[in-house]
Amino acid sequence: MDGKIRPEVDWDNAGPVLEGARTLELTPEDCDLQYWLDEVAGRLLRRIPTGHTPDAAIPEQVLKPGPLREALIEEFAFRSIAEEKVTRALGHLVSLAPDRVTTEFFATQLLDEARHARVFREHLIEIGIAEAEVEDTITTVAGKAIEAVLDPLEDFGLSVIRDNGDFYGGVITLTVLVEGVLAPFGELSERKWAELDPAGAEIERGAGMDEIRHLSVGSSVVKRHLQEQPGERMRILELIGRGRALWENLPMQPFLFQRESLFQQGLSEWGHLIPEYEVWPGRKLVDTSAEERMMTASTWSQETQDVRLRYMGVL
Repeated sequence: MDGKIRPEVDWDNAGPVLEGARTLELTPEDCDLQYWLDEVAGRLLRRIPTGHTPDAAIPEQVLKPGPLREALIEEFAFRSIAEEKVTRALGHLVSLAPDRVTTEFFATQLLDEARHARVFREHLIEIGIAEAEVEDTITTVAGKAIEAVLDPLEDFGLSVIRDNGDFYGGVITLTVLVEGVLAPFGELSERKWAELDPAGAEIERGAGMDEIRHLSVGSSVVKRHLQEQPGERMRILELIGRGRALWENLPMQPFLFQRESLFQQGLSEWGHLIPEYEVWPGRKLVDTSAEERMMTASTWSQETQDVRLRYMGVL
């Protein structure tokens, strides 16, 4: 490990997650096991041992009962289970990897996703939920969303990876339908909580830095495959179409609206603490609505997916 820090794992100087999700270019050779041990575990995770820096604040407004705290609990409960399901799917993908370098990369992604599930869950403990009650809390606040949204997505992914043994289809599923959605919504979450729950925002930022690495390498794997096997393009495009159709028919919007409405109520109560904070350039968080934030994140997600699909040579 030399003295130069790779920019994608530089906690102090890494650019916005959304920018990296669209522009960063990495290959499996760039991000093999030694890279992960040196750059991710050896550098990045030393800065955020619990998912955030040791001195990141967990302020009163997310410790006291109320809608802001409820919004945080709902969001992190959902994220924890989403990351756990991705971890399990990656176990099947690793077993299908065609060579050593892709095996190593996706094995490190599995570790990243397992860690994300853990730090989202443990932040619920940090804000006062008893460890013995965390699982019941997650089921109570996010169980319906898990059943209606995450379970069908998991079934789709497992049908591609586990049942059909489709490595490249699995990569595109995780790259476009998972990382391509999580990264932009994680970006919004980081911006929303930056001043209201700095520790939670840092957890989102750390997870996002991993997600853009996953998205970038996954994109390069598919791009290389399509360059070598151009006849695969239509099959991959059809898979993407089926996955996007599934997303469009899942009832995600009502669950998001419920969460953002709770956040909006909390913003009414605590917005006086951050009257000038801009959630994106020129837009104060206190002036946004639940609908505006949802629409913005959805737009970011669509744009990110399209950029990556063009990079892969699918669009």
